[in-house]
Amino acid sequence: MKKFLLAAAVAAGALVAGAASAEGALSYNIAATNNYVWRGISQSDKEAAVQGGIDYTNGSFYAGTWASNVDFGGDASLEVDVYAGVKPTVGNWAFDFGAIYYAYPDEDDLNFGELKAGFTHPMGKGSIGAAMYTNWETLENPYYELNAAYPLTDKWSVSGAMGKQELDGGDYTTWNVGLGYALTENLSIDARYWDTGDHDMGWTADGRNVAKEQIALTIKAAF
Repeated sequence: MKKFLLAAAVAAGALVAGAASAEGALSYNIAATNNYVWRGISQSDKEAAVQGGIDYTNGSFYAGTWASNVDFGGDASLEVDVYAGVKPTVGNWAFDFGAIYYAYPDEDDLNFGELKAGFTHPMGKGSIGAAMYTNWETLENPYYELNAAYPLTDKWSVSGAMGKQELDGGDYTTWNVGLGYALTENLSIDARYWDTGDHDMGWTADGRNVAKEQIALTIKAAF
């Protein structure tokens, strides 16, 4: 716990110092959802979650932190992510190379970090993309994803993704599709269907299947 607090303090200090000493921009977001789903599996035991984050950008560099309540049936009740990377562009190709650390202050043995490499490319009015994440200590258990997004109108949009998570005990596929609506310039809602190819892995102690046919309704404010 002390190591986590120290690391969080150092990361937050570096972020603020960078923002104060160089030109850049800070942005904020806060959201509420009926179900926090990550890679097809509920992280909140199919219950509501409140989430929020702060991001700093300076040219192609970005850094930030994001948090959400979680429920895995153990001691963990909070997830705090810290991330940084660069987003260079080549023509109309946008790349993303970065690192993410997932911390659970109440249950440190769940902590882990990943390296990320991805890209997006315009397709008509929409975009397509792909990304790969892998454990930064072992360079094993990668997650691969293909994703796409398309604006239907000025306010409505549709997006989705297909992914594969490799694990030591096997692997599973996951997919999602969602419909988004911009209520205002800063406020949006998203209704998203999630599922996985392995429903048996998702049973919890209270009899819920957190890896099968889930709907996540999210309202988000970004500034």
